[in-house]
Amino acid sequence: MALFISNSPEETFDLGRQWAAEVSPGWVIGLIGDLGSGKTQLIKGLSAGMGIEAAVSSPTFSLLQEHDEEGRLPLAHIDLYRLESQTEIVGAGLEHFLVSPHGVTAVEWYDRWLVTKWQPGQSIPESIQPIDGVTLRMAVFSDIGETKREIKYEDFSD
Repeated sequence: MALFISNSPEETFDLGRQWAAEVSPGWVIGLIGDLGSGKTQLIKGLSAGMGIEAAVSSPTFSLLQEHDEEGRLPLAHIDLYRLESQTEIVGAGLEHFLVSPHGVTAVEWYDRWLVTKWQPGQSIPESIQPIDGVTLRMAVFSDIGETKREIKYEDFSD
């Protein structure tokens, strides 16, 4: 498990840019944290680092923003805030982005996809174990000050 302390939205953005250098097709980045904890800011940095020039905002109402031909890899940005369960996520047609992404999938409110509550350092539920060729990076954002965030993350693969 890795720990990153962000002292500002700019540092969270920069962490996303750093992650962009690591990702390859088949990555799912699951972000867990309260409103305003920096999830969207990190995805903005990720998309910038992937060469996506389009404005990135949280797709709370549309659920999904796809950036297929803008960067070095396709990026699916998903916001699960309005969905309550795996059943609703599957019903919305988002499951394939979470289990077998074409490029990179970044998911806000990833905990809506989990059956049980997850904390860094724990194994992930068997129901979301990565399949061949998929890497799952789980990240938990915690507020530890007005603009200071603790971001704990861990990678899982087959």
